[in-house]
Amino acid sequence: MSELQSHVYNHLVIFGSQDLQNFTMIIPIRCFTCGKIVGNKWEAYLGLLQAEYTEGDALDALGLKRYCCRRMLLSHVDLIEKLLNYAPLEK
Repeated sequence: MSELQSHVYNHLVIFGSQDLQNFTMIIPIRCFTCGKIVGNKWEAYLGLLQAEYTEGDALDALGLKRYCCRRMLLSHVDLIEKLLNYAPLEK
């Protein structure tokens, strides 16, 4: 196993063990073109980018080879933080 593959594996294990209720994201679950599941790769993708991988290397490490699937992560804008600013006030 290469260093890049082991880093991805460790990152996926870390995110896989977290409580699913802590995940707040709005990302499409499937690729719009081919239907491959890409929603489960967003957190790992962000982690690889924080670990200073290039976008291309991170997508390769996650196994996204088709350009349609790569587009889904590259062009995604995470709006959840902005939307949470407009949450109704609790009474």
